[in-house]
Amino acid sequence: MPAGPTVEGWRPLRPAPNAPDTAYAIVDDGGARVLRAQADGSMSGLVHEARIELRRTPILHWRWKVASVVADADLTRRTGDDYAARVYVLFDYPSQRLPLATRAKLALAETLYGQRIPTAALNYVWDNRAPVGSIHPNAYTDRARMIVLRSGSDAAGRWVDERRDVAADFRAAFGEDPPDVIGVAVATDTDNTGGRVVAWYGDVEWRAR
Repeated sequence: MPAGPTVEGWRPLRPAPNAPDTAYAIVDDGGARVLRAQADGSMSGLVHEARIELRRTPILHWRWKVASVVADADLTRRTGDDYAARVYVLFDYPSQRLPLATRAKLALAETLYGQRIPTAALNYVWDNRAPVGSIHPNAYTDRARMIVLRSGSDAAGRWVDERRDVAADFRAAFGEDPPDVIGVAVATDTDNTGGRVVAWYGDVEWRAR
């Protein structure tokens, strides 16, 4: 899986630039090369930027594994916005279609953080308690939606395969047709709760329906 600074095409993603970086490494797991993420009061991810036309390849496939969930996480609060594993999908949503107040908030955030803030994003998350299948606004911005794919520790320690129709998920989350995708990212973070978790990611790829 192409997934880190040591592999061409992926770069660091720092949505919380004041937090320590999560440690990522390519490791062997059962004979396969996968990405290991270790968060210790930290937050950063890895992003692969590429334009994806969802009418051609709307299906995102990946597999992931967690050692445990973030025990003190709570996706409804900023102080609990941590996840053992998550996969972001970033969209090329036209900023001119956003309310003026939302555009002003995004511009301010970009000035403060010194990086581009996505105008729309889906976050597929492995949460600690929220119901599987539930969709929530992100605690920091309503331009990101959290879709709970796994919840709790029942599947901890084993690989789980995921297959998502991203176009359908965007419609369910935002109530409109999706624009093109401009990137996909992975992240494991505990900067808000201060915990320590380990996760693994593999085989991230786009497929036709």
